[in-house]
Amino acid sequence: MQRLEDLKAWLASRYPGQDISVEFAAADADFRRYFRAVFPDGSTRIVMDAPPDKMDTRPYALARDVFSMVNVPAIHAHDPQAGFMELEDLGRVTYLDALSHDDSPATRRVLLLEAIDTLVELQKGSRPDVLPEYDEALLRREFGLFAEWYAGKELKKPFTFAQRKLWDEGCDVLLANILAQPKVYVHRDFIVRNLMLTPGRPGVLDFQDAVYGPVTYDLVSLLRDAFIGFDEEFVLDMVVRYWEKARAAGLPVAESIDDFYRDVEWMGVQRHLKVVGIFCRLSHRDGKHKYLAEVPRFIGYLKHSTRRYRELAPFYELIVQLVGDDDVTTGYTF
Repeated sequence: MQRLEDLKAWLASRYPGQDISVEFAAADADFRRYFRAVFPDGSTRIVMDAPPDKMDTRPYALARDVFSMVNVPAIHAHDPQAGFMELEDLGRVTYLDALSHDDSPATRRVLLLEAIDTLVELQKGSRPDVLPEYDEALLRREFGLFAEWYAGKELKKPFTFAQRKLWDEGCDVLLANILAQPKVYVHRDFIVRNLMLTPGRPGVLDFQDAVYGPVTYDLVSLLRDAFIGFDEEFVLDMVVRYWEKARAAGLPVAESIDDFYRDVEWMGVQRHLKVVGIFCRLSHRDGKHKYLAEVPRFIGYLKHSTRRYRELAPFYELIVQLVGDDDVTTGYTF
């Protein structure tokens, strides 16, 4: 409550004498909250509240400048010491809202192709040594979230020695592929909940964790989402459309669509393992239990991908040991 009062006082100091109303707009999985400031003339701004003892707003400001080639909110004011930021308001309708209202094949296709065009535009501007590297150390830390928070805390099934061997074998194989993928700018949470329905092209939010890393990461984030599912035929079609657009734009994607689709699926396994761990950590550490409802979706993604490739069989075997089989016959693709 005190943070909200501080936020209102900060706004009042910027706009003395104006009667500004403040309403809750959204909250992230971390400690950030967003409020909509409504001015007497009806115009609006979004104000970020990021408690400075828990969050640093400077990475957001850096990533916003780096991603300026796409439709990211303008920063009108930034106070890192107070943890407040005044932003352009990109509206109230996310892509998730739009798809929840109309999930027809035509709407899905139009919105996802717009998102893919935005992703290609973002990646075209990539340069090394601008954003933090998505390196092996970070990837391995993210892997560890699954073992600690899902297996250990949520299931209460810490890995046995034999399971740890399966885990290490799977991680090593997966990392070799991911680290060999060409690198571009990575939003790191490029999902329909972070895309806004705005005129002309999508608005892009929540990019503060951006890095320089694998070219497939954001695409699989978009198509294997936490909050909405797409059927396999649609996902494959969108992967092909992205691949065609990326090649035409000169992006460093695999020359073969089969190789590229494998890279997408393998990158997805790393992300799915991470997300399961994060959602369980949010519940057990932070008391945010609503995300647990999405864990089965990601376990399904993991089973689907790891049973398709012989090299990922250790992951599939481990997951089945942890949560059981779903009676789908294993059929390896490669």
